[in-house]
Amino acid sequence: MLYINGKWRKTKQEMDVTNPATGEVIHAVSMGGKEETKEAITSAKQAFQTWKKTPGKIRGDYLNKVVHLMKEKSELLAETITKENGKPLPDARREVASAIEYLNWYAEEAKRIYGDTLPATHPDKHLMVLRQPIGVSAAITPWNFPLSMITRKIAPALAAGCTVVLKPAPQTPISAVKVFECFHEAELPDGVVNLIIGPAEEIGKEMTSNPDVRKLTFTGSTVVGKKLLKDASDTVKKVSMELGGHAPYIVFEDADLDLAVKGILLSKFKNSGQTCISTNRVYVAESIAEEFGEKLAEKVSQLKVGNGFTEGTDIGPLINQGALVKVENQISDAVKKGGKVISGGKRYEGETKGYFYEPTVIQHATEDMQIATEETFGPIAPLFTFQSEQEVINQANHKYYGLAAYCFTKDLGRGLRMMEELEYGIVGINDPAPIVIQAPFGGIKESGIGNEGGKYGLEEYLEDKFVSIRTV
Repeated sequence: MLYINGKWRKTKQEMDVTNPATGEVIHAVSMGGKEETKEAITSAKQAFQTWKKTPGKIRGDYLNKVVHLMKEKSELLAETITKENGKPLPDARREVASAIEYLNWYAEEAKRIYGDTLPATHPDKHLMVLRQPIGVSAAITPWNFPLSMITRKIAPALAAGCTVVLKPAPQTPISAVKVFECFHEAELPDGVVNLIIGPAEEIGKEMTSNPDVRKLTFTGSTVVGKKLLKDASDTVKKVSMELGGHAPYIVFEDADLDLAVKGILLSKFKNSGQTCISTNRVYVAESIAEEFGEKLAEKVSQLKVGNGFTEGTDIGPLINQGALVKVENQISDAVKKGGKVISGGKRYEGETKGYFYEPTVIQHATEDMQIATEETFGPIAPLFTFQSEQEVINQANHKYYGLAAYCFTKDLGRGLRMMEELEYGIVGINDPAPIVIQAPFGGIKESGIGNEGGKYGLEEYLEDKFVSIRTV
């Protein structure tokens, strides 16, 4: 189903949505293309003329209505995520809670968009800065967090006074439909939010080339992000991009090893490693490498792989066959170059269907392996070793990526130095889960532009207008 100008719409073209745990088709959804996208943008532009003038409190009230509806449907939303994405149901429930919190946060922030009054340099002038919504915003969201990524983009846009055209990932469109059902039931004015499902290139091209779109926000791969940036440059749109990551996870000899191991189970293996801030490289001080590897391998071997609806499941399936092959290729390359698999290392045989892979730990990882530079998006933890602080800083700072990094140490001074030296937009010191609603989420280098979350996410949908008034 498409949602344009407050109306649900079916089209003749449909695409199947598949459960990655079973390979079964769970739904068929209508698809739109260039013309439907253009129509959605037009409706969003028309709605913007009124929505931008709607008081922030009233915009917040609409968001609060959506919060109430999503809470009522939270279990249905979680089950939808698990069917489409494959993640364990408890993780899907946490995602729903996070999605709701983004709406809840920005319902309040809508009332707190402040401008400035500047000191004048002439007695007959008054100077001020207005903060105004930028306009129609196009949003493209990924499949790994099909619900929370939607609300993390739409909530600040609506709070700021922008209208939105959303394109969800083709793997997980039903989650988007369920969210938009809540927007519809909340009776948002027609055209304020619009949903287009269909081919990425056709829809993306219209979003980037249409001059009525003034803001583009995207979460996905760096390759696609670069293309969108190039295309959007023709109309000089404001952009925010949350792109690929290659997070280092550093464990010093003085670290609490049990805490560091527990942290990797969360940072690396949640969502089957299919997270942009997932640990990609584990750097362990050489003096504790063997002990740490044994502890980690033992815990990883205890993780339960299976269907997300099966109670006790820790690791669900990868999203598709391509993701499964990529994981296999990286492990094969690592073994050829001297890596030693100490846990996992093969397709999971406990499920006859679906894209399951055992959570894997590899010792003796080296910088010439594919896994050292290529984003994994799978349940593999390669262990590298280091001897000095400066050595690991040099290894950890990636030439291209700069999204998230983690460091474990009991030395306060070292923790502060690592905080300063790690070239990443997000740094967790003894914290494998640093993401919170009120903080900025974004990367540097080729990992992104701009931020989401907190007041920082709201600013991405506002522009400054300087006004000088002469009184005589």
